[in-house]
Amino acid sequence: MSKDWFLEDEDDIFVGSPKSKYFDVARTANSEIVEEEFDKLLEKVAVMELLLSKDKDLDFDINDVVKQYVIQNLDEVEEMKKGLYVELTGDIICRLDS
Repeated sequence: MSKDWFLEDEDDIFVGSPKSKYFDVARTANSEIVEEEFDKLLEKVAVMELLLSKDKDLDFDINDVVKQYVIQNLDEVEEMKKGLYVELTGDIICRLDS
């Protein structure tokens, strides 16, 4: 049995990956809800970039830092992305009921 419930077979057409399920939900949900949830996500990214860039010189390129981190920690980043897709999908679905 899998160690984590969201590490499913991405080729399984009945289950799908967290990414595919997010896009299924995003395509069928109310576009206003999806836009609001995306805006929340983008706000979170903006804050993280500001925090990471704080007290850095003008030559600091956050994109280089991100690329390097992904190269060095690909598995960890992929697992985090799956979790974030699940979280974002859940946030949209919860809003549909309200």
